Formats: sequence, C-alpha cells, structure tokens
Amino acid sequence: MKLGTREAARYFARPEPQRTGVLIYGPDAMRVALRRQEMIAALLGPGAEEEMRLSRLPASDLRRDPAVLLDAVKARGFFPGPRAVLVDEAGDGVADPILAALADWAEGDAQIVVTAGQLKPTSKLRKAFEGHRNAYAAAIYDDPPSREEIEAVLARAGLRDVPGPVMGDLEVLARTLDPGDFRQTMDKLALYKIGDPAPLSALDIAACAPASTEADLDDILDVVADGRAGEIGPVLRRLKAQGVQPVGLCIGAARHFRALYTAAADPGGAAKGIARMRPPVFGPRRDRMLRQAQHWGAPRLEQALTILTETDLTLRSAGQRAPDMALVERALIRLAMLAAR
Repeated sequence: MKLGTREAARYFARPEPQRTGVLIYGPDAMRVALRRQEMIAALLGPGAEEEMRLSRLPASDLRRDPAVLLDAVKARGFFPGPRAVLVDEAGDGVADPILAALADWAEGDAQIVVTAGQLKPTSKLRKAFEGHRNAYAAAIYDDPPSREEIEAVLARAGLRDVPGPVMGDLEVLARTLDPGDFRQTMDKLALYKIGDPAPLSALDIAACAPASTEADLDDILDVVADGRAGEIGPVLRRLKAQGVQPVGLCIGAARHFRALYTAAADPGGAAKGIARMRPPVFGPRRDRMLRQAQHWGAPRLEQALTILTETDLTLRSAGQRAPDMALVERALIRLAMLAAR
C-alpha cells in the first residue's frame, strides 16, 4: 500500500507491529535515514539493538547471500518484543530476495524495513511494496516540513508551549536548514533552555541557530549602516589585523546592503521583506536590519549598492594602484555619510 505524505508521517510516529514491512525511499539520503530512524525507534522502543531485536543487513550482503534476509526475518530472539530487519540502500538489484521474504512472511516474524534512493514507478521493489496488502511504501520528498512535523521534532527535544510568533521563526528555520541540521539545532536549543522557565524566544533561536554570516563583518556593517562614520577606522584596523581581505569586506557589505534593499523594496513593507530572507534572520540582528532598511529606504540603498559595485570593480581592476583597504574605507565612509543625511 502506498502512504501519502501525511499518512507516512503518522505511521512513522506510530508504526504497526503486525505489518509485514515498509519501504522508505527518496532522493535525499539524509531525509530517508531520519525517517527510518524515527520509525524503528517508535516500533522497537529502547534497547532493541542490545536485545538483538534489530538486525541490520546492507544490500551488499543480499547480493552475496540472498537467503540471509529470510533467515533473519524467521529467526527467534531471546528477548520478548517486536523485531525488525533493516535493509539499507536497497534497489532493484536486490529486489528478488526482498520479494521472497515478503512472500514467505508469517505472523510473528520480524518486520522488514527497507530504505532506498529514488525509485521509478516501474521499479520492481517499489511495485512490490505498493501492491502488498500488508506492507507500506512511503516516498520521502524534499518538501519543507509541515507544522505537525516541526511540533513532533520539538516534542522529542522536550520543547513545548512555543509562542505563535516564535513557532513562525522555527518554521522558517526548518525550511532553510537540512532536516539533520534542524534536529541538531533543536537539541542544542533544548540544552540551552535547561533550567530556564521563560518561554522560548527569538533570542534563544538566534543564540542556537547556525551562523549565516561572518560575525567579524557584522560589526563594521552595522557601524556603516547606522551612519557612525567616526567608528569605521578603528573597526577596520581590527578586521585587517584579523586577516579580513578588502575584496571580501566589499562583497560582505554588498550582500548586507542588497538584503536591506530587498527588504525596503518589498511590496508588503520592510518587515515582510525581512521575514522572507533566506537564510532567516533572528533576534536583535533582525531588529537592527529592519530598523536600517526602514531608515535608508529603497532609493538611498540603490545609491549604496552603486557605490559598492564601483568599489568592487576598482579593486578588481588591473590598472588601479591605490591601497585596497583605503579604497574600501573611503567607500564605507561615503555610505555612512549617506546614512546620516
């Protein structure tokens, strides 16, 4: 039987021990592995490997010995509880022994869990599971996780009672990060909140989310965008001592002002423009960028991008002889003075 996206999510959370097996397949190996891990944990409970209730068989083992799968499915363990046999990275090349195990499966045998990459509708393996009356086939796509799936990840991490606006930030983060990175971030967030009774906030997410920009560049970009021309020299000297290159600094500034322009020019307003940014911006940095976008406005940000583009072209020109950092410093001072108008 074929499981749709929502049915599959519910089944992985509460698998049915009496089923013959399940095929989990899709183009993203990480997403497939996470779903398989979730499903087996829910099916077998803790201690399954120690109690030998889970057998792992690489697909290569089936090629060498086709009977090994059926032997594992029929084997009886010393410990009570549901059992499963996992075949990872399968394909039509090992379909015959898997189909034989499906056909010979009887009540009380171990459930057959198979993972695979992308399978065509004509795949022998896929058709066998989709057409079986007591087995499931679930395709894992690259679609963003639903709110229900995000709440399940939060619950596993021990994070509950998340305020609505903060849940919105988490949904944006989940759409931006890979599933594995998102789960790791939630685990990190759960550790970060241990002993803290306050509700989850955007500041907490900002503290735990993967960094999307170089922190060293943030200082100078905020100084420039806020129009604090007198602070540019000291900050630039510190960055130069840390090895920041002029071209990299110019590229970072252009990226920052391009993001501000995108926000300022958004038809729904700067706040909506900031919310649409990828990767997402959280906490105090989001507030600063929103304030800067509203202060500058789209016309002045166009001028800023023109200045930065001209500076970048000059830096890359074979004929220019002026010191690179001096050119960048002059451009940043011009931007700061533009902000102060």
